[in-house]
Amino acid sequence: MVRKHVIVSGRVQGVFFRDTCRQNALARGVSGWVRNLPDGDVEAVFEGPEERVAQMVEWAHQGPPSADVAKVEVRDEGPQGLSSFEVLPAPRP
Repeated sequence: MVRKHVIVSGRVQGVFFRDTCRQNALARGVSGWVRNLPDGDVEAVFEGPEERVAQMVEWAHQGPPSADVAKVEVRDEGPQGLSSFEVLPAPRP
């Protein structure tokens, strides 16, 4: 099990990024969450088998068809045993 924390920059809000991310994660059996950030970026955590998490990180570099991803920052974190994938509300500024 691995956990990756990603920040995706570019035209990634208002293009169904979060819902498409959730659908892709569920299809791959990856747990975690995704949310919009106030600065226009999208933040996500992917947790699960290494190969499947790598697929989600790769997906984040493209996003859904209407997204225009400019940059993806990836950090390794320790797995926390998540068992679902959720779309979270944006954090309060």
